Amino acid sequence: MSAVLDHHHAHDHDHDHHHAPSGWRRWVFATNHKDIGTLYLLFSFTMLMVGGVLALGIRAELFQPGLQLVNPELFNQLTTMHGIIMVFGAIMPAFVGFANWMIPLQIGASDMAFARMNNFSFWLMVPAAVMIIASFFMPGGAPAAGWTLYAPLTLQMGPSMDVGIFAMHILGASSIMGSINIIVTVLNMRAPGMTLMKMPMFAWTWLITAYLLIAVMPVLAGAITMTLTDRHFGTSFFNPAGGGDPVMYQHIFWFFGHPEVYIMILPAFGIVSQVVPAFARKKLFGYASMVYATGSIAILSFVVWAHHMFTTGMPVTGQLFFMYATMLISVPTGVKIFNWVATMWKGSMTFETPMLWAVGFIFVFTMGGFTGLMLAMAPIDINFQDTYYVVAHFHYVLVAGSLFAMFAGAYYWLPKWTGVMYSEFRGKLHFWWSMISFNVTFFPMHFLGLAGMPRRYADYPMQFADFNALASVGAFFFGFAQVYFFLFVVLPAMRGKGQPAPQKPWDGAVGLEWEVPSPAPHHTFENPPKLDATATRVIG
Repeated sequence: MSAVLDHHHAHDHDHDHHHAPSGWRRWVFATNHKDIGTLYLLFSFTMLMVGGVLALGIRAELFQPGLQLVNPELFNQLTTMHGIIMVFGAIMPAFVGFANWMIPLQIGASDMAFARMNNFSFWLMVPAAVMIIASFFMPGGAPAAGWTLYAPLTLQMGPSMDVGIFAMHILGASSIMGSINIIVTVLNMRAPGMTLMKMPMFAWTWLITAYLLIAVMPVLAGAITMTLTDRHFGTSFFNPAGGGDPVMYQHIFWFFGHPEVYIMILPAFGIVSQVVPAFARKKLFGYASMVYATGSIAILSFVVWAHHMFTTGMPVTGQLFFMYATMLISVPTGVKIFNWVATMWKGSMTFETPMLWAVGFIFVFTMGGFTGLMLAMAPIDINFQDTYYVVAHFHYVLVAGSLFAMFAGAYYWLPKWTGVMYSEFRGKLHFWWSMISFNVTFFPMHFLGLAGMPRRYADYPMQFADFNALASVGAFFFGFAQVYFFLFVVLPAMRGKGQPAPQKPWDGAVGLEWEVPSPAPHHTFENPPKLDATATRVIG
């Protein structure tokens, strides 16, 4: 009987291989983790371009004093939608795309645990994105309350606010489903012999990130649902006229919002922890301390939320608590930076494009971390609050943090995804072009903030003109660099143009993903691989 079953199973297996779906069905009904990972990455790049166009609208208006191109209402819509699209449409889905592609390959799993739920969690994002973009064309225009959606502004917006709330709910559901999938895959589908403490750092950072997402997405859902009931059902959670408190919204939002910041940076830490050892040709220094530091960051992220609220009239005791807690969270972050530098120390370093992005990430993210420490100090923050200093800080953390790490990961794994090597010259051109234009854009904003220029203003007095003009020029150069990346690096690779990639294009890279051919076959690790003692190579 078992022989008959085995025969049938083998027959089904062959049948499945010969009739893999093709054309549009392959993508619409995708259950393969690699296809879904590709869909996430393409979706997030599309949203990066949409959010980038909105950002360039903001910078074009701020190129010189006076109102040039947009009125203040549209300017506020641009700032709000730029933030929402970049956070929920570009950064988060891109990291989920990396997780879908790489985690099963890194832990020796055949696929993600819940393949159909994986498909559903991706396709939920598309209508949500369409709704968010379509809100510009609704009566009164898009939401203009800032990406944090603060009350009481949200209670005064037009119908687009309701559409935005609905879209955020859908995106939240997608995130939670993706997180459940990642947790179950990592905990239950690792190859025999791969203990948790032998997992690649990228899998570790995503496991912790997924727990964070499940913990905080419902908090955001609660805050925006309370906003919705205030708008339509006569409640007064945040409406002072009915006894509500707008500051309560800030507490609820930032209880979500601060862990959210780490949701967007922990997977970046994971990518950099894969790339740096590969090009330093050394093991990652202090692997266990990296794991514990990641866990510490996740736990501490829940007790620092009100450092966004030092100017709301918080009692001094509260200010002191959140100030010290915020300084404490810089310790595990510093541990990570120390470990990366120690990994590079006396390594046989080469600077291919992924390593350039990783080193660039460490340099610029460290600067963003220091400006964050300054914002953590309540007496200083009261002066910096809502100025361009804050804008500079979080773009150093999120653009130079999350986005640069994604580019490091994309260049690192692109040969494995596509089977061809990208042009090293084009990759390096993209890096230097992005690195210089990024700093030209955002570094002057520190000085604008120190001089007192408030953010989210469509106009400004003459003394801020020079730095704003510089930032606007840098922003356009930075935007075009990403278009160049897509047209001259990604598209040729997707079309298979370039040198065929070897199975292991980087001689210092270790991990199971380099044990499968390039490009990675549609199905990998259908039988769990037998691992060596380090759980980084397949034996037999």
